[in-house]
Amino acid sequence: MASLAFSVSKSYISTKVRILDGSCDCSKDEKSIFEKVKYSTRRKSVYSNNTIMNIATKPQPAVVPLSPKKVVPNDSKLAAWSSIRQERWQGELSVQGEIPLWLNGTYLRNGPGLWHIGDYGFRHLFDGYATLVRLHFENGRLVMGHRQIESEAYKAAKKNKKLCYREFSEVPKTDNFLSYIGDLANLFSGASLTDNANTGVVKLGDGRVVCLTETIKGSIVIDPNTLDTTGKFEYSDSLGGLIHSAHPIVTDSDFLTLLPDLINPGYLVVRMEAGTNERKIIGRVKCRGGPAPGWVHSFPVTEHYVVVPEMPLRYCAQNLLKAEPTPLYKFEWHPESKGFMHVMCKASGKIVASVEVPLYVTFHFINAYEEKDEDGRVTAIIADCCEHNADTTILEKLRLQNLRSFSGEDVLPDARVGRFRIPMDGSPYGKLEAALEPEEHGKGMDMCSINPAYLGKKYRYAYACGAQRPCNFPNTLTKIDLFEKKAKNWLDEGSIPSEPLFVARPGATDEDDGVVISMISDKNGEGYALLLDGSTFKEIARAKFPYGLPYGLHGCWVPKA
Repeated sequence: MASLAFSVSKSYISTKVRILDGSCDCSKDEKSIFEKVKYSTRRKSVYSNNTIMNIATKPQPAVVPLSPKKVVPNDSKLAAWSSIRQERWQGELSVQGEIPLWLNGTYLRNGPGLWHIGDYGFRHLFDGYATLVRLHFENGRLVMGHRQIESEAYKAAKKNKKLCYREFSEVPKTDNFLSYIGDLANLFSGASLTDNANTGVVKLGDGRVVCLTETIKGSIVIDPNTLDTTGKFEYSDSLGGLIHSAHPIVTDSDFLTLLPDLINPGYLVVRMEAGTNERKIIGRVKCRGGPAPGWVHSFPVTEHYVVVPEMPLRYCAQNLLKAEPTPLYKFEWHPESKGFMHVMCKASGKIVASVEVPLYVTFHFINAYEEKDEDGRVTAIIADCCEHNADTTILEKLRLQNLRSFSGEDVLPDARVGRFRIPMDGSPYGKLEAALEPEEHGKGMDMCSINPAYLGKKYRYAYACGAQRPCNFPNTLTKIDLFEKKAKNWLDEGSIPSEPLFVARPGATDEDDGVVISMISDKNGEGYALLLDGSTFKEIARAKFPYGLPYGLHGCWVPKA
């Protein structure tokens, strides 16, 4: 494998891409590329000799039939599961189709993008060092850039040519028993835990942009214009803790997250006001099962409540101590401990409902809202998630060896839009059912987004990654209509799309009036940015990257100031 010492080669650059700055090795204080280029008022001169076509490839239909079919295995390697070619790049892309002129701002996507150190390859998708990708839209034009997040874990690996911090499935090799004891001590203090912020990126209410992972120390501030790493996000309170939910709920006014307690099993629900670094406790949930709290990668909220999930897939301290990965990595499956959903009042911190629900496995909650009677009383909480039918094998399917070795067999575990109904009348049990027939989206469901104006409110549409069977990973984009219980699906055969992010048109009144942005790794080892109409779900524009990019996880939209 290639060394961590990256080099820049213009041979990677497609003839369809115009490099505006003349160098890919951007200086640390480099300004946004749009600040360095004098705009021409004439579109023709801006694009020079590049040809702008309506759609260069045959447009995909709005609805793709999801019937299984025979697949001939593709021997070419998707860039999705390969390490990033170079540490950074920036340039303007040639657009095929039309980018809406109202779309002005930056889409940031974070995710693991470097899965090796020297000749040593990592095991799992979640191990990779973070690669941040930037798509900047302005006046119908698109500039793309990417670079590595300068975490301490990444810098140490780059300097020492070896793993120095504990990643999702990787543990640094110790030279002797004393080194092993020292590593355990560092684990308990948190010193050996990674700060590799490779999971998500959020824009706080005060404008700061923070990349996140499940370790609290892995909260890193970046510049959304240059992608520079500007420093750690240091919490100013004394709450401590080593881990938190990788998906906080972020609005213009506050930041909500969960802090799992592995010693006294439970969760602290905390709020941080915009413009501060201080987390304040709203309340605490005590786990009803055991022996540890359930994994909380994400959680939903309504207008007045925080919903705290307690999955039977639970954290495991013993697995954390082991030098080699266990079947479920840092977790253990405890079906005997049952599954629960807890509801906490945002204002008082009191638990207003706590119900047992059928066993479930989910990484990502989609949304939640309050169901009311004719008098306006809340009778139930509805919480939707991407639910894997209580099947923990999804974690094993995300090993890089499995992702890179698709043979045409249908090995992706089934998933659905799981809908919890949590009664608010004191009943001890809640329900979990499919919100629509899973066949509508190919029985694949993950990496979701909604119109953010509907956060915590009753909503109709969700956007996610679905499946065209057979496959080993979600390979379609899907628009879910929860009222009609139907789905529209987009497919580029042999490709892997990343999370679809919905951006609403300014002034829109319809929930799906906007665009959906995704990044695609195609079967030829290349990739492109994709824009779909949020309503029709038809392609409206795409822009080819200079080379294929690794699969990314989660993103956010930063509107132009």
